[in-house]
Amino acid sequence: IRPENIFFSLQEDKCSKTNTNKFDIPQVDTPPTLESILNEPEDEDEPFILEDTCLLNTENIDAHSCETSSLASSDSGDLETNATVHGSVLRRNVLKGISAQIVSAADKVDAGLPTAVTVSNVIAVGTSHGLALVFGKHNQALRLCLGTTATGAEYGAVSALSINHDCTRLLCGFAKGQITMWDLANGKLLRTITDAHPPGTAILHVKFTDHPALAVCNDSGGSVFELSFRRVMGMRTCESRCLFSGSKGEVCCVEPLHAGPELKDHPITHYSLLAMASLTKILLIGLKPSLKVWMTFPYGKTDPASVPLLAWQFVAVQKTINPVLAFCRGDTIHYLLVKKDEFGIIHVIKQRQLQLNCDLISLSWINPRTLVLLDSTEKLRVVDRPSQEELETVDMAELQLVYNSSHFKSLATGGNVSQALALVGEKTCYQSVCSYAGQIMYLGTKVNSDVLQRVDHLLKQEKFMEALSLAWSLHEGTAKAVLGLFADPAKRKGVVADKMVEILLQYVDRSLKKCPEQGKIQVMEQHFQDMVPVMVDYCLLLQRTDLLFNQIYPRLVENSVARGVFLESLEPYILSERIGCLTAAVMRDLLSYFQENGMMDSVEGCLVHMDITNLDIQQVVQMCWDNQLYDAMIYVFNSGMNDYISPMEHVVMGNKLLVYISCCLAGRAYPLGDIPEDLVPQVKNQVFEFLIRLHSVEAAQEEEVYPYIRTLLHFDTREFLNVLALTFEDFKNDKRALEYQQRIVDILLKVMVDNSDFTPSQVGCLFTFLARQLAKPDNTLFVNRKLFDQVLEFLCSPDDDSRHTERQQVLLELLQVGGVVQFDEERLLELAEKAEFYQICEFMYDKKHLYNKIVDCYLKDPLRKEELFNYIHNILSMPGYSSEEKQLVWVKALQHIKDLVSINSAKTAELVAVHFADEVQSIITSLQVFFFCNSFREGLNPQTVLRLGPDLHELLVDLLCQFSPQQVTAFLKTSQDYRLEEAIQITEKHKLHEAAAYLLEKKGNVQGAFEVLLQADKPDGEVEETGNEVQSLLRRVEEALHDIIALCQRSSHGLNQQQRENHWCIMNLAEGPVSPDCFSLPSALKELTMKVLNSMSSFIAPPAIIQRILQDPVYGKGKLAEIQGLILGMLETFNYEQTLLETTTNLLNSDLHWSLSHLRKAVSRGLHPRQYHCNICLQQYKRRQESEEEIIIFSCGHLYHCQCLQRKEVGVLSERQYSWSCYKCTSNQGSRPADRPSAESSRSRSTSLAQVSQTLYWSVVGPIQYVCSKLIYLCGLYSCSRIGLYTVYVTLDHKTSHKVYIF
Repeated sequence: IRPENIFFSLQEDKCSKTNTNKFDIPQVDTPPTLESILNEPEDEDEPFILEDTCLLNTENIDAHSCETSSLASSDSGDLETNATVHGSVLRRNVLKGISAQIVSAADKVDAGLPTAVTVSNVIAVGTSHGLALVFGKHNQALRLCLGTTATGAEYGAVSALSINHDCTRLLCGFAKGQITMWDLANGKLLRTITDAHPPGTAILHVKFTDHPALAVCNDSGGSVFELSFRRVMGMRTCESRCLFSGSKGEVCCVEPLHAGPELKDHPITHYSLLAMASLTKILLIGLKPSLKVWMTFPYGKTDPASVPLLAWQFVAVQKTINPVLAFCRGDTIHYLLVKKDEFGIIHVIKQRQLQLNCDLISLSWINPRTLVLLDSTEKLRVVDRPSQEELETVDMAELQLVYNSSHFKSLATGGNVSQALALVGEKTCYQSVCSYAGQIMYLGTKVNSDVLQRVDHLLKQEKFMEALSLAWSLHEGTAKAVLGLFADPAKRKGVVADKMVEILLQYVDRSLKKCPEQGKIQVMEQHFQDMVPVMVDYCLLLQRTDLLFNQIYPRLVENSVARGVFLESLEPYILSERIGCLTAAVMRDLLSYFQENGMMDSVEGCLVHMDITNLDIQQVVQMCWDNQLYDAMIYVFNSGMNDYISPMEHVVMGNKLLVYISCCLAGRAYPLGDIPEDLVPQVKNQVFEFLIRLHSVEAAQEEEVYPYIRTLLHFDTREFLNVLALTFEDFKNDKRALEYQQRIVDILLKVMVDNSDFTPSQVGCLFTFLARQLAKPDNTLFVNRKLFDQVLEFLCSPDDDSRHTERQQVLLELLQVGGVVQFDEERLLELAEKAEFYQICEFMYDKKHLYNKIVDCYLKDPLRKEELFNYIHNILSMPGYSSEEKQLVWVKALQHIKDLVSINSAKTAELVAVHFADEVQSIITSLQVFFFCNSFREGLNPQTVLRLGPDLHELLVDLLCQFSPQQVTAFLKTSQDYRLEEAIQITEKHKLHEAAAYLLEKKGNVQGAFEVLLQADKPDGEVEETGNEVQSLLRRVEEALHDIIALCQRSSHGLNQQQRENHWCIMNLAEGPVSPDCFSLPSALKELTMKVLNSMSSFIAPPAIIQRILQDPVYGKGKLAEIQGLILGMLETFNYEQTLLETTTNLLNSDLHWSLSHLRKAVSRGLHPRQYHCNICLQQYKRRQESEEEIIIFSCGHLYHCQCLQRKEVGVLSERQYSWSCYKCTSNQGSRPADRPSAESSRSRSTSLAQVSQTLYWSVVGPIQYVCSKLIYLCGLYSCSRIGLYTVYVTLDHKTSHKVYIF
């Protein structure tokens, strides 16, 4: 990398030696002075006063002096698009002497790369290794080298430089936070400052002020410090004072005001002005006589990646010279004029702003009228400030500016900076641009004239892989940070390609020299396997196969291992067709090597991908024959000798031969590629001649005629015929080809029809093929129809039961492709019925629209009976069939309804429900089959709507009671179309007590249902006291008890307390069906009783339950201990419910207290205004010292004078008070408060604290009392609940009016 300093200055007439006579420039007797030029009046717009210093102090440094929206009234100008051509304004000088010395210092003393530059009477350049090089401005000679590399290792790179006004001192800031001061007269180190700012942050800026003992610095933490230099009793000291803390917003640019010697007495210079640019605003402060904030100015909405820029310049405005601060962030330049009036009051006045269409990264004044800008695309723009005209644009991209990103990210100290500052640092170049005395210095980098120096550097380190990769990126133009290459791509590629050839040859020599001479062969193979593919890859990228085979391979042949690895590595490149041609020597070695190592598959794969014109054909063919490499042999015959017949004559390869013939007839080469177009017709004719040969070349006496066609038909009839079919598609206009087509068809018929060696399927394939060809509209084939009759007799032979399905399928396929026209339909149908080819019959009936006869075909076909239901449904429901056809099918299906039921009763029921709804009664009456009825009930589609009479449902209930009693109850619950009385009689007749109880309950006779269930539980006779009988009886009791409890629970809701008590007297059930002595299980009986009691507890009062227990004969005769368990169980349930109720009440009380306390806290909180001025008049809230004005602050943070709000009519008078609304918020919503219907119906978004004493009573206190009363009511209402949990949320909306919401 070679750094370059690019020097720009205004081009003057005396420098360019312009001929004044030629351009008719008038002579001037007395040349104007600088003072007269600066005093010339300019056409400036009316100034806009931003701020008075009397309203600002050091305590409000973070407060904006005005809202951004207030700037909308200022004028803004855009650059003129059709500006006048002014010629070259800038003169460019490359400081070659300084550039060369920086490169020399980097090589000789390891000075590092340049990082910062500053200019005064000398030029100082900081480096990445901590050195500061000071050069003469005119002779570019190196005067001083300040610092050492050891210091650089400790302090880091130089990140900032500054020279004082008399060019006697130099300040250096470092990436690790240190600051040094040097004497430029003798190069002596005067101060080392390490505690001026917090540790762990880099120095971004360090700048002298006009005061000789005062400087400022800015670190990567965003803080700004004042440095005061003193000398007490010979000791040099430095005192630091924080001017701005980064915690309030990081400052990333500082610029003190510098005045020249002619303006040293200007009244503004005594204040030592300092401009600071943070990420959000501009701050202008005065350091003298005491620290004072003059102005803050926010940017507004900007791109967070834009760079804040500052630049001072003294400008003559209205015949007075005052400093102007130009600042920008993004694409808009603002100007602030600072002046002092006759009363000594400082004014900051905003001038016209300049709007650009680019993102700026550098801003500099070159004189009071001209600015030099640099945008993010590194284009230099010269702009005339008064006219806002762009004078010149220069592309600086080739300069490659030095950016300060690493310092803004504080990489040297661990990168401990904010993301916002790091984002801005991506495009910062503060330390690479410096202006002085009408000149601007730019620090950049540039590639050395030796464009391959970086490659040579890698070669010196023997990093051949990296060197080749870099060289290839240079060759393709994808390398980064590359300058100085040829602009012409052809020249660039030529130079780099030659260099890559040199590298590859060096790489080959190194691979041979570094090869391990001893050890395992696997180690040597691995060594060359890592290197040889790299050589091959780059030779192919450079398209230099001559280099690979004529220079690299001869060198590798010297090592046998390298030779083998090289030949093996060629295989993947050949298979991927990256290498298509080898030299004769390499090809011979490749085949020999593969053959010696038994890699014949690789030989075949490579041969079919290469150009074999330079091979020894005889050797290759012999090798293919010896090793049975048929693909390679075919490829050699085809490509090397244009012979497409010899492979078929001498090799019988089964499927491979079939594929080869298919490729030849289709015009494709085997195994890949295409046959040359001029050879395609010739190859097709040759193949057909081969197929129709009567005998083979070396035929025996017993050989049958047409051996080749016969062999292919036996191998795969269908595929061979498919190949012929594809070939015949192209025989439309070729007369000779049509003759071959007819000839082949005749041979096929002769070979297959008269030969018993072929199966019916193979014969069927032939006639299917013929039927397809005959069905074509442009058919020219002729086939004897008797042959089709002969085939039909063969396929429909009723005496041959073998392959029945296969013969039927073949005949069906023949008919579907158009073969039906070749047969007599009546005879065909007769033969199909005899052979039981029902699918053939269906095909013929469907063609004649005899759909009713197809029903018989389905019934007779044992394999397709289940498909009959879908067929009938489709015929009867789908359009496209006539009413007569549908009627015939409907009648046929009704006639065979019994057959349908025997096949599938469920599908029959669904079919009847959809299409035979009117015949259901007759069908069921005629059938009287339970399975059909049950299937009729279960098999119906849920979407099927079928209303049947009650007698049919009752018939089904009767059948269910006989054949499936366990389904009766479920059917009664789902069906509603039966009559209750008849259904009850049926269930009682069959003694189905559960179903009868359900019907009685449905009828409303609960007592009757209760008695039926009790009757069902009684035993038929006396029960023997055996273990099994007792357990069986106990299970019956439990089941009956479960049904009875469920009945009681369902019927208790509509009864009063007395009726419930009478209704729940089912504990006598234990005595009714079984006595306790019967099975001697008192514990089981108590469990049943406890179950009953638990069920009763939801409907019967506890005293009544206890009385019932005491009256029970089982417990009435015993002691209290026997019923202790029941009583304790009830008490435990009571305690659980009581605890649950208390917990719920406590939760309600706690939630209510929490909600009300937070509501009170929210209502009584204070509000903090966003600004300290009225948002309507933009005046300070306290305009006059003696006046007492009412101010209103809303919860949104906006502040207003009461009078201003009254003028805007945003107050609504209601109930003897004003209800205010925020003017700014309501204006943003697009509606005016005066347009609202009422204050109560639509409350404003903000509530004034000025009215809090009255407003809060109505908007908060009232609802709170209402909430409390409602909560108390709810708690009392649900106090007796056994379980429940209620949560009340009370919230306050701070952004809108004070309201209470209850959810």
